[in-house]
Amino acid sequence: MRTIEWRDDGTVITIDQTRLPNEEVMIELRSCREVASAIKDMKMRGAPLIGVAAAYGLALTAYHSEARDREKLLEELEESARLLRMTRPTAVNLFWAIDRVMKRAYWTAGGCEAVRKAVIEEAKRMADEDVEVNRRIGMHGSKLIDDGDRILTHCNAGSLATVDYGTALAVVRAAWEEGKRISVFADETRPKLQGARLTTYELMRDGIPVTLITDNMAGYLMSRGMIDKVVVGADRIVRDAVINKIGTYTVAVLAYTHGIPFYVAAPKSTFDLKRTSEEVTIEERDPREVTHIMSQRIAPEGVRVLNPAFDITPIDYVTAIICEEGVITRDQFKRLTERSGS
Repeated sequence: MRTIEWRDDGTVITIDQTRLPNEEVMIELRSCREVASAIKDMKMRGAPLIGVAAAYGLALTAYHSEARDREKLLEELEESARLLRMTRPTAVNLFWAIDRVMKRAYWTAGGCEAVRKAVIEEAKRMADEDVEVNRRIGMHGSKLIDDGDRILTHCNAGSLATVDYGTALAVVRAAWEEGKRISVFADETRPKLQGARLTTYELMRDGIPVTLITDNMAGYLMSRGMIDKVVVGADRIVRDAVINKIGTYTVAVLAYTHGIPFYVAAPKSTFDLKRTSEEVTIEERDPREVTHIMSQRIAPEGVRVLNPAFDITPIDYVTAIICEEGVITRDQFKRLTERSGS
């Protein structure tokens, strides 16, 4: 089952990730505003997924629009695009998806119905492409995994973060499907506990051995020789760094210090090679995500809180990036950015 699906009655179906792992609750979204709210509240999260979700949000606007002329429909789509762009500032897939759908809308010849049909078709095509891209990431990445490897991952970069199959967990899944006897250590990933709630849920469902650890255990495990590889996802890959869930930088530095390969698995839609890390807005989220676990307060009233959702890992700490086109080593990536900047 896909994480998100379009239905021909003009609804989008997705699983409410805030309810996992205790409840598997499907929600129906009937408007772009509902999609935007679900993204902002992290009922849907993960860079590739929110990209496709944004595309579906625009498709919902097109489907339900009562516009009778092309210009009016394009105005409504632009308004929806502005709403979606305000939901999460860091993950580039969101903006990539919105730009792609809007470009298709403007480039489509004909009247209102032609634009409406084109927007919906483009969103559905993007969902299908995401599944194929993730499969290819898994195929390329599995070649880096050896039989018996113990793999550390951070946050959730599995099927729940994509339309299906995942990015970092695509590498794990592909290796497992090839018969490699691997196991996974999953960081809990503060403050929303996506590793504890979502990554372990996915891997246990698939029968892949997984052990949950706290975020501050990674160094201990590495020092004891218990980690062979690290594989994480990404929300944006810029010229000099990888931006991913807060805590990724810490894991990367630890892996580098202990001589452990650190791999980033992400589609090329996550690449943003026109920018450097200094130009990226790091999302600061609600302090309650730190002072509370679910609805239970764990910190004193009035304590000051910092809650950046992402951190920045310099490319020097990355062994290689795994995308749908293959494995890009650190040196190859640096040459790629040099060419793109020339």
